[in-house]
Amino acid sequence: MEHRITLPLTREKAAPLIAGDTVYFNGIFYTARDAAHKRLIALLDGDNPLPFPLEDSVIYYVGPTPAAPGQIIGSAGPTTSYRMDAYAPRLLDLGLRGMIGKGKRSPAVVEAMQKAGAVYFGAIGGAGALLSDCIKAAEVIAFDDLGPEAICRLIVQDFPVVVVIDSQGNNLYQLGRAAYLGRNVPSPPQ
Repeated sequence: MEHRITLPLTREKAAPLIAGDTVYFNGIFYTARDAAHKRLIALLDGDNPLPFPLEDSVIYYVGPTPAAPGQIIGSAGPTTSYRMDAYAPRLLDLGLRGMIGKGKRSPAVVEAMQKAGAVYFGAIGGAGALLSDCIKAAEVIAFDDLGPEAICRLIVQDFPVVVVIDSQGNNLYQLGRAAYLGRNVPSPPQ
């Protein structure tokens, strides 16, 4: 099924999304990779405010390349998500509703997602130049010293992703593999 979602990603907007669905995002999400996640957790440990509101936010795991003259952003393809797995459950507990990346997630992250009503989305690796066309504005909002790993606020239009793990814990990687191997696995509800 195809969905067009205007951010923020509330629990109500996340609930009907099913593993395998295509989503086009419009609005604001934030970038953060492992170095930025480590600093976000340090801020929380020190009872300091975060540089963006976590509640109902989406974080894109990306370290974009520098923008060429006249461009908003460089190539903006997803990075491997498991590097954020040590930090994601805590952010999910505080209201993070969506994560965009590539690759598998740990059982602890999936469990935290189910509790939070959150969704993990996959963006197409290797298509960073095409994905950057969907980014209409980019602004560094924290940790500028991290270069491409700084936290950015992105405004996106029709940014395409696929639901990899839905808020119920259905996992496209498992469902797709089982279907390919011909195993009898229940399909997610439609």
